[in-house]
Amino acid sequence: MTEIHTHIEALMMSEERPIPFAEGTVIFEEGETGESMYIVRTGTVELWISDRLLETVGSGGLVGEMALIDSSPRCARAVAGPDCSMVVITREEFDEFVRQVPGFAREVMGLMAQRLRRSNVIAKM
Repeated sequence: MTEIHTHIEALMMSEERPIPFAEGTVIFEEGETGESMYIVRTGTVELWISDRLLETVGSGGLVGEMALIDSSPRCARAVAGPDCSMVVITREEFDEFVRQVPGFAREVMGLMAQRLRRSNVIAKM
């Protein structure tokens, strides 16, 4: 049995039917309005700005969360990698999780901070 350590892992594992995405499928485009975020359950998702690969997100990672926090357009394009399946969290579900489980918001913010730190390191190179 898999041990669950975070609220995000619990959400990822509680969904009985994660949505599969064929490799190369564009999940969302830069500039689109975001109404959902995604938890990568299996495989990977690549985040791109124009023709520059920003990050490859693996199992347990989030994509699309920024649009739910500040309601701004998507700042990157997300493309499914091999064996990709994800759990979709709508804006309404996100808001409800934050209200009921404040630790969930802290986890999301922590993952966003890690991503920002990585991008800062890359920018300095």
